[in-house]
Amino acid sequence: MDKELVINIDGTYYPKSQAKISVYDHGLLYGDGVFEGIRAYDGIVFKLKEHIDRLYRSACVIMLAIPSTKDEMINAVLETLRKNKLRDAYIRLVVTRGVGDLGLDPRKCPKPTVIIITDAIKLHSGEPKTNGIRAMIVWVKRDPVDATSHEVKSLN
Repeated sequence: MDKELVINIDGTYYPKSQAKISVYDHGLLYGDGVFEGIRAYDGIVFKLKEHIDRLYRSACVIMLAIPSTKDEMINAVLETLRKNKLRDAYIRLVVTRGVGDLGLDPRKCPKPTVIIITDAIKLHSGEPKTNGIRAMIVWVKRDPVDATSHEVKSLN
C-alpha cells in the first residue's frame, strides 16, 4: 500500500485522513479566503513565484493578512511536495480568514488558516483524444465585470 499523503495545515503536517479544519472557519462558512492551483512537472513547480505573488495580491484585495512571508510560503509549498515525494503533481494552496464565530465580523477571526495540499496529477487516458468528450453550454449569467475583480482568486 502506498504511503498516505500529508497535508500542511498552518505549518503542521497531517496524514490526509486526519487533516481537518474547524467548521467555524470562515473559508468554509462564507467563502472568505483565497487560493491558487499550481502544477509541478518533473519536480519543478511551474511559475511558483508568480502564483505566490498572485495569492498575496488576492489576499490584499480582500484585506486578508497572510501570516508568513512570500519566501516562507514558497518554502512551505516545496517542503510539502518533498514530504509527499511527488514530482508530477497538483498543488492546491488555500488561505482562509480563519476560525471565528457564526457572525460576519472578520475581526473575530484572529488567525488565518493556511492549507497546502499536494497530490499526484491524474491526467485522463487518451480516450478523450480518440472519442472526444461531451460538453454543454450553460445559460448562467456571470456577475457584471465591475461587481467583483475577476483577477482575485477567492473562495467566494
